[in-house]
Amino acid sequence: MSNIPENLKYTKDHEWALQEGDSVKVGITDYAQNSLGDIVYVEVREQGNGVSQGDSFGTIESVKAAEDLYAPIKGTVAEANDDVLGSPEKVNSDPYGSWLIKMTGVDQGEYDSLMDAAAYKAFVDSLEE
Repeated sequence: MSNIPENLKYTKDHEWALQEGDSVKVGITDYAQNSLGDIVYVEVREQGNGVSQGDSFGTIESVKAAEDLYAPIKGTVAEANDDVLGSPEKVNSDPYGSWLIKMTGVDQGEYDSLMDAAAYKAFVDSLEE
């Protein structure tokens, strides 16, 4: 069973979002990192780039696959987590502490409409049936 913190919002692409004041941190879920395997590379859009909900904001690569990262909400990439970009394996050991980008100017309605932990758990359970 994947770890699914109650305080986060989730997408069907297995990204998580956490609102902190005027910004939203975005990362990948425990389910996603477990599915990918050993993560070896993360690349994200440069600071100042705007993204719409569902747009790719970067790429994550493991020894098994390369996957696009999708913006859970509309906003602007305000910051990339250089710590994770330099040591991408941190996403495997701490997927919820290893955010990838911070977004500002976000669409609050889109954030509010993301899945809560219970809905995401039900979604993940449906994938494992």
